[in-house]
Amino acid sequence: MKVVKYSGDIVEFEPEKLKKSLLKSGASPEAVERIVNTIQSQIYDGIPTKQIYKMAFGLLKKESNSHAAQYNLRSAIQMLGPAGFFFEKYIARLFTSEGYKAITNLTLEGKCVTHEIDVAIRKEDAIAIIECKFHASRNVISDVKIPMYILSRFNDLKDRKQNIFTNADKISNCWIVTNNRFSSDAIAFGNCSQMNMLSWDYPKKDNLRTKIDSSRLYPVTCLTTLTLAEKDKLLILDIILASELINNIQSLERLGLSPNRIKNVLKEVTELCKYLNHES
Repeated sequence: MKVVKYSGDIVEFEPEKLKKSLLKSGASPEAVERIVNTIQSQIYDGIPTKQIYKMAFGLLKKESNSHAAQYNLRSAIQMLGPAGFFFEKYIARLFTSEGYKAITNLTLEGKCVTHEIDVAIRKEDAIAIIECKFHASRNVISDVKIPMYILSRFNDLKDRKQNIFTNADKISNCWIVTNNRFSSDAIAFGNCSQMNMLSWDYPKKDNLRTKIDSSRLYPVTCLTTLTLAEKDKLLILDIILASELINNIQSLERLGLSPNRIKNVLKEVTELCKYLNHES
């Protein structure tokens, strides 16, 4: 059975790959087996993988809203657009959870020109800037021109004292973070230039996907019990993480949700973030 990927490439359908992605959502092996069997009975030669994903998401949602929310993570990250402003805030939250102080949307004076900086982070005395490359389509790859450009900005800023966390901060490093992927040349250049790089699947063991899953810091756009318009309103209210809705009924009331819907949303949030709650 052939399937058509997002990129347009035609490949063999791999049931085991689908099972693996469904198991990552936290669904039980029995539920995953039922979902995969149902999908295998309905797919056809040449079906887009996007359609398979929609089928899997719909079937998973019938099993559990929170598992569907977790399965929907990559699409949820793409909903932090279209311009990427909320993606920058999300990345700041992610670094904050790892013990950094973070500031978004800065304007800094370099030696040659002025630079708009997406995120600045600090841990102990080390300060770094983060360039967030957000893409609304998962087909877009950050090529080698991106780290080259970011390195030139970093070099223009690093030797000057900056007003970020104090009045005399020195920037010692830089990051590139993308919700998609880097090209092999981009990774090679970044590594050679000692830049920090984070993408959906890079580095292999500590990438964006694994960071989110391990910290349980899922964006509100994951939630299946809210409409797109309601999610957008929460983002505008600076509610970026699903966990920020816990003990925050007021924000849901501001959306005009009924008590029953609020109960359903909080149930999904609690299940989705349960390991985070347990650890805290």
